[in-house]
Amino acid sequence: MKSPVSFRRLRALCRKETWQILRDPSSNLIAFVLPVVMMFIFGYGINLDSTSVHIGLVLEDTSPEARRFADNLYGSAYFVVHAAETQAEVEQALIEGRIRGFVVVPADFAEKLKQPAGTAPLLAITDGTEPNTANFVQNYVTGAWSGWLRQRAGERGETPPAAISIEPRFWFNPSADSRNYLIPGSITIIMTVIGSLLTALVVAREWERGTMEALLSTPVTRTELLLSKLLPYYLLGIVSLFLCVGVAALMMHVPFRGSLLILWAIGSLFLASSLGLGLLLSTVLRNQFAAAQAALNAAFLPAMMLSGFLFEIRSMPAVIQAATYLIPARYFVNAMQTLFQAGNVAPVLLDSGLFLVFAGSFFIGLTALKTHRRLE
Repeated sequence: MKSPVSFRRLRALCRKETWQILRDPSSNLIAFVLPVVMMFIFGYGINLDSTSVHIGLVLEDTSPEARRFADNLYGSAYFVVHAAETQAEVEQALIEGRIRGFVVVPADFAEKLKQPAGTAPLLAITDGTEPNTANFVQNYVTGAWSGWLRQRAGERGETPPAAISIEPRFWFNPSADSRNYLIPGSITIIMTVIGSLLTALVVAREWERGTMEALLSTPVTRTELLLSKLLPYYLLGIVSLFLCVGVAALMMHVPFRGSLLILWAIGSLFLASSLGLGLLLSTVLRNQFAAAQAALNAAFLPAMMLSGFLFEIRSMPAVIQAATYLIPARYFVNAMQTLFQAGNVAPVLLDSGLFLVFAGSFFIGLTALKTHRRLE
């Protein structure tokens, strides 16, 4: 039986495609420049950590106790405190967006502390237009108040107010830095864009330039044609992947705890799906502009919104959660975050790898069905 692949012809086609890549500046920009630019945008432009939040402080009580509590807020690394004389001033600053919240120490603050319960009311107002920041301000004001009460009790030789003792420990991300969580996910988004864009142009370019007719007039088989369009761009994609990981680990100091071999294996499976999607769109549309736009919409938007990179999947409606199981980026995000933060966790990586095998086979198989050795 005649083999569907002649390695001599395949080697010649891959050589021809490689020269095409070297002569085409857009492919090099997509493979080497765009990933680095996007890494810096995602790495430094997206940050879920709230630091140096501006808050207002109104001291209606000027007693030593009130001033000591105010000093505790001033000494916080998380707040930039703006003092004001009246509550109306900080309310106006909150309306104008100059602060994200304010704390009012009432006039009876010191008197209330002398009572047996030892509690004094504090008014904490936050800007609810940004819920994450509002929760941050509320939690840290509460923490500052509880910490100050414990410190005050210790200095006075009193029993600290009863409270639950919590010793926080952050597994996998001891610094609790959101960058360690976001950057592995951002690599998925970058590889989705890179992979789909690289192959979204190749077949459409052949049709637009009229060279596809010349290829179809040769003995080249459909399998050889598809492999020659995938293999060179797969190599570009793998180089881009390791370039992104290198930038993350060496320049952004995001710890990588997994195996590079497993990274290569999981990355290869994901590239099969993203390259296959781009090649499918290029084969069907036969127009470079249309294929590139379709690739961005079909690959980038679902990966950005439904992969769990930014938005927690479990908080989505049940129908949307079900739809995320069809998004290859969901599984690569999970694998990348595991490799970076936890290491080689076999059950997680195996589940992600199995779906990526299915996704890559689906897109490449569908492309093979849509590829015909005839003019239409």
